Amino acid sequence: MSDVRVAVAGLGYWGPNLARNFSALPGCEVAWLCDASDEALERIGRQHPGARQATDLAEVLADDTVDAVVLATPVPTHADLAVRVLESGKHCFVEKPLATDVADAERAVAAADRAGRLLMVGHLLEYHPGVGLLKEIADSGELGDLHYVYSHRLNLGKLRADENALWSLGAHDVSVLLYLLGEEPSEIEARGESYMRPGVEDVVFCFMRFPSGRAAHMHLSWLDPHKERTLTVVGSKKMATFDDMDIERKLTVYDKGFDETAEGYGEYITRSGDIWSPRIPSREPLRIECEHFLEAIRTGAKPRSDGASGLRVVRVLETAQAALEASRRPAHV
Repeated sequence: MSDVRVAVAGLGYWGPNLARNFSALPGCEVAWLCDASDEALERIGRQHPGARQATDLAEVLADDTVDAVVLATPVPTHADLAVRVLESGKHCFVEKPLATDVADAERAVAAADRAGRLLMVGHLLEYHPGVGLLKEIADSGELGDLHYVYSHRLNLGKLRADENALWSLGAHDVSVLLYLLGEEPSEIEARGESYMRPGVEDVVFCFMRFPSGRAAHMHLSWLDPHKERTLTVVGSKKMATFDDMDIERKLTVYDKGFDETAEGYGEYITRSGDIWSPRIPSREPLRIECEHFLEAIRTGAKPRSDGASGLRVVRVLETAQAALEASRRPAHV
């Protein structure tokens, strides 16, 4: 089969990583680089000497030999550009989140359906080998009935003016929660505070209830002394934690819980058994994600994080954003 010819649009922070991974994959050619900055094109272009360059996406979309466009542009542009790519007859990979509101996400999904082309959203953690193994363990029943999940995504990180911690950090954890639990929340509560920039929450606490009776909680902050990237799943039999900051123990399973006593009905004692960490393949999640996109193009299979999946994430984020706004402190005069 001939190479899949890919164009990468947006060469800021993340676009160069996407270009690097796609160019390293067999059967893929980075045919175009696109960015409004001539400096970015010159800098990244040196790493991809065979790629043509453009400052206008229209030039890329006019090339009928391009099979797919990878969008790593600013978040507010995602939906509009994805629609343009899909309507030009090309497959589209767009970084998370798919859009900044549900209506725009729905437009992008509808455009993919009309064009008969793939739309995939870059929810990277769904392709992390540790998260994949956690889902296998949870789906196998080893943890028992899943009770609740909680995540910490914290850092003393870059302050943003264009998006708050919910949209910047929460998109990662929401995608993983929906991937693990296989359902959308029926209730969402969110509280946050804006300490560094008025109206831009640097810390967010979000609680979700699901139709099955499960619950989830997210703590998101770029104003924290700790750098944490953890997600804990509590089941009726066992519990498990995914820790993306731990080099050697990405995933840990705890044989802990409550066992009913033999002495009396309805009485329980705590159980604390073995703790083990399965081996996680040391493959770059972004490489796996890029491979998945190419494989979906070649086979026509539905991507794991397809447009419908991206829409579900945006739906949760939009509802949480409304809860944040409803609970904001009155502005000080």
